[in-house]
Amino acid sequence: MDKVLSRISTAAGALTIGAFTVNSCIYNVDGGERAVMFDTLRGGILPDVRNEGTHFMIPVVQKPIIIDVRTKPREIPSVTGTKDLQMVNIKLRVLWRPVIEKLPQLYRELGTDFDERVLPSIGNEVLKSVVAQYNAEELLSKRAEVSNRIKTELIKRGAHFHLTLDDVAITHLTFGREFMRAIESKQVAFQEAERQQYVVQRAEQERIASVTRAEGEAEAATIITKAMERQVMPLSRSEELTQQRKLLRSWPREEISPICRVARPEPTEAMDHLQDFFSVLTNKAYRRVMCFRL
Repeated sequence: MDKVLSRISTAAGALTIGAFTVNSCIYNVDGGERAVMFDTLRGGILPDVRNEGTHFMIPVVQKPIIIDVRTKPREIPSVTGTKDLQMVNIKLRVLWRPVIEKLPQLYRELGTDFDERVLPSIGNEVLKSVVAQYNAEELLSKRAEVSNRIKTELIKRGAHFHLTLDDVAITHLTFGREFMRAIESKQVAFQEAERQQYVVQRAEQERIASVTRAEGEAEAATIITKAMERQVMPLSRSEELTQQRKLLRSWPREEISPICRVARPEPTEAMDHLQDFFSVLTNKAYRRVMCFRL
């Protein structure tokens, strides 16, 4: 019985040692990751890249370094000046990932925090160089063009550090308070100019309406005069006075000449006043038309 227990314990120990040895000799690379191998006997980082899955290594001699190669976002803020010396606060959103084939060299030169070392510096440099070529107004009207130029320059700079930039976009763009006040004042002045133009057009329309109204009054007075001249049978004094009174009532009150406002006139005097009124009315309408035409 003692021999059996001894053999079982020996087998369990050997199994434990074997399991520990096997566990020390293998490592796993998860999805979206790659591994580079550090080998103490062969001079540091090996040039090959280990893909996803389970791999073998020599314990103590070799050490795997796991690197995430998935696309990740990064926001780069910057405060820079425009071509017309206006300060602008701008932010970029960058989607980046490392070049898988260059991971050994990237780790050897920059380590695992290469994004912290590279992206802020090249992002600020490219932003300052591109924004300085545009005026403040052009940054708003040509935003797509500015974004494309920044993207092109960042891709070129990122390639020197073995980084791939999938997308670059401007997410935030604001100017200083002085520039915002200038834009507001310009907008107010533009609206005031539009209002003044509307006032001028309205005055012109009113002038045309007044000319048309005066021409109508003159034409009406001419028609009345011709109608009176064409009468074949002369009217009696009372009938003529009645007809002219009807015409007088149909005419606008404010146009009545003061010479016709006589308190209780005699028939003969009323007739004389009415004839003077029609003569003055015709001359008044004619002068109004000539005034507006001039």
